[in-house]
Amino acid sequence: MRKLLGALALLLISPLAWAISPYFYGDRVASGGDLATAMGQVEAKLAKSGFQVIGRHVPTGLPGHGVVIATDKDLLRVIGQMGGASIVGAALRVGVKSDGTVSYMNPDYWYRSYLRKQFRLAEKTLRGVQGRLTRALGGGKPFGGDVAKTDLPEYQYMFGMEGFESDKNLLMEHLEFDDAVKSIQENLAKGVGRTAKVYEIIIPEKQIAVFGVALNDPKEGEGWWVKTIGTENIAALPYEIYVVNNRANALFARYRIALGWPEVGMGTFMRIVEAPGIIRETLMRVAGNTPD
Repeated sequence: MRKLLGALALLLISPLAWAISPYFYGDRVASGGDLATAMGQVEAKLAKSGFQVIGRHVPTGLPGHGVVIATDKDLLRVIGQMGGASIVGAALRVGVKSDGTVSYMNPDYWYRSYLRKQFRLAEKTLRGVQGRLTRALGGGKPFGGDVAKTDLPEYQYMFGMEGFESDKNLLMEHLEFDDAVKSIQENLAKGVGRTAKVYEIIIPEKQIAVFGVALNDPKEGEGWWVKTIGTENIAALPYEIYVVNNRANALFARYRIALGWPEVGMGTFMRIVEAPGIIRETLMRVAGNTPD
């Protein structure tokens, strides 16, 4: 009987043991209530630990919230070897608040989703990156929801919704890789659709690139929907456009937003039901396409 009860207990506990969260809290930094000061301290910690800081994002409509974006030579080496859509994961995101609160993306969560079947090939490198992030920023408690590790490679918020390889990811097909990159760079510089460039990573020899995009429209930008579903997960931002060969893409928002806010209920998601379409239309314009 004891063995039977023990086995039943393991069956109940094991799904929880194998579930992981999208974010960790880091150590609080001294800020004096100033967001720029807090972000500067985070940038210094990352640089000291060997990360390359490549961008800073202060979302419109979310006062007191920012994101520091970094990358890493080991991470870029692995992504360069894998190529393709893995480029969407080339940046590491750290959330910062004006009160000194720090949070950061959990590589184990995000790269199981982005690398999928190739995750095992990169796992050793990613564990090294995660360890250095923890040493740089502190290893606080995980938060943001729980998703089973086995579900992340084929993650969907609900059955029938879009996944990582959705046809809706395609924004624009250009003649050449360079055309796609140039179009995105020029449109972000112009602020098309009230957007701005947060960062860019280009690996030309593999014909892959990714751009962090600030969605700054005060009514239709990221501020309104992030405020609706929860600002604690600020390290989900910014949104990305990624280029593979001659195709500009963006993860469709019913996947990308759900992946960053997996614990949000359907009732709350229905309050931002228009966001996926708005985001896609905006990013299509940035990619050089004009939606009908």
